[in-house]
Amino acid sequence: MVKAIKVMLIPNNVQKTKMFQYAGASRFAYNWALAREKESYEKGDKFISDSELRKEFTKLRHSDEYACLLNISNNVTKQAIKDACTAYKNFFKGLQKFPRFKSRKRSMPKFYQDNVKIQFSNTHVKLEGFSSSRKANKQKKNWVRLAEHGRIPTDVKYMNPRISFDGLNWWISVCVEFPDCKETLNDDGVGIDLGIKDLAVCSDAAKYKNINKSQKVKKLEKQKRRLQRSISCSYEKNKKGESYCKTNNVIKKEKLLLKRNHRLTNIRKNYLNQTISEIVNRKPRFICIEDLNVSGMKKNRHLSKAVQEQGFFWFRKQLEYKCNDKGIQLIVADRFYPSSKLCSCCGNIKKDLKLSDRVYRCECGNMIDRDFQASINLKAYGERFAS
Repeated sequence: MVKAIKVMLIPNNVQKTKMFQYAGASRFAYNWALAREKESYEKGDKFISDSELRKEFTKLRHSDEYACLLNISNNVTKQAIKDACTAYKNFFKGLQKFPRFKSRKRSMPKFYQDNVKIQFSNTHVKLEGFSSSRKANKQKKNWVRLAEHGRIPTDVKYMNPRISFDGLNWWISVCVEFPDCKETLNDDGVGIDLGIKDLAVCSDAAKYKNINKSQKVKKLEKQKRRLQRSISCSYEKNKKGESYCKTNNVIKKEKLLLKRNHRLTNIRKNYLNQTISEIVNRKPRFICIEDLNVSGMKKNRHLSKAVQEQGFFWFRKQLEYKCNDKGIQLIVADRFYPSSKLCSCCGNIKKDLKLSDRVYRCECGNMIDRDFQASINLKAYGERFAS
């Protein structure tokens, strides 16, 4: 099984400069290839293959105007051209939207490393082309320190190594093949009802609270709102005509705001990962969840922020990944399956059930928590389709 591992890097100032140069060259090559494809299409010519574009780009690198690209590893620009061609093809296949040009201000700086030339030790990673000198003290520039030691295995085959910058830190992600693990599963299954009041309610009576209601997250949200107001006021004070002037104080405040946003994102993702791991480690035979219409839920202006903070997409994505790793069958119930309106005792459907009704009351005398009943119904749904 192929697993992706992502580790933070701790580069020095010289290495940071080199990484930004590599990311800029990758962005330039991507935009150049996309512009060539668009130009060819508008003229009515055929699609230009990535091999032809790479040959053309090699000639461009050796011209006097773009001689600075010779200091960048050719694998970085070649892969960027290949990515642009793949994105262009996928648009005509109907797999994605039309690829946009990468912006220097808004796009995430990132670049590719050759999977053969990259090397890992327990503490460092060797990147290609940072220093071509054979001297030992110069070669140290190629070795970038890892924040987590021993996380990435050494002496294995690596796939698709990518280095990216999230605004604060540099990260390296790489795919490594691991042997498949076969777990001994239980005979019982689990139904999971996702919500806003509680993150998840399971059919085995396990309940996971909403992390966004905790004091820690509320305190960080309050700090975030204050910083946003302060930045907005600073822009208004330093406004010159119709343009806004970004002072050093504004830059400092924006960096603090970025740290708060990262902190909040990491807390929420960590809680989701811990919740999913706890459910999966029970080793049920199957897990059944709902196919939620998240984009439709966000149209409700009263609930859109709460829905976005819960991270339902990330929950499902990670659950699929971890179930596949453990060999657990994941069943996704139909979007229109009435899990909340269906009585778990008599099978009656209560059509007039409102969102404010937190307790389900049926004519047969059944009185049960709305979310817990939904998880029981999802488990029953999973029993019918489990293999």
